[in-house]
Amino acid sequence: MIKLGAAELRTTIADPKEVSKIKKNPVYIIVDNVLDTYNTGAIFRLADAVAAKKVILCGRTETPPDTRIKKASINTTEWVQWEYAETAVEAIKDLRFEIKDLQVVAVELDKKSRPYDQIDYSLPLALVVGHESHGISQETLAACDEIAEIPMWGVNKSMNVMVSLAIVLFEAMKKSQ
Repeated sequence: MIKLGAAELRTTIADPKEVSKIKKNPVYIIVDNVLDTYNTGAIFRLADAVAAKKVILCGRTETPPDTRIKKASINTTEWVQWEYAETAVEAIKDLRFEIKDLQVVAVELDKKSRPYDQIDYSLPLALVVGHESHGISQETLAACDEIAEIPMWGVNKSMNVMVSLAIVLFEAMKKSQ
């Protein structure tokens, strides 16, 4: 295993030729009204880790270039494809129009949610995460095929949006490979 220090991580520069050789997985991450730019940057790192095709930033989510997103993403905003959509519902609609058999899964606490590890994930896949305090809107949840929930055994009833996405994303990748 290669160990990199903070300085090495934050100066990661991708050669466009090398990036173009990476086979992208048909995974799309829809980020709906996530306000913390460090969460947004970390989501770009997750997208790079699984070679996701695209991150779609929606609503009030800050977009690159932003110094805090860049710092948290360790420059992955430079090679992870991203776009902006006004709403998550619009992003889902557009993806469904262009991608046949797309499965859309929200990561949210909801009365209709199921344990994240009991969902049959399939590619192509879009995962939706929402606002740190208000979550994903009912309209957006209605546009999803499934709602994945992570069990909580402590006092706190929710997890950080990026951490929740990571848990579900890696479970989905494991099950869909």
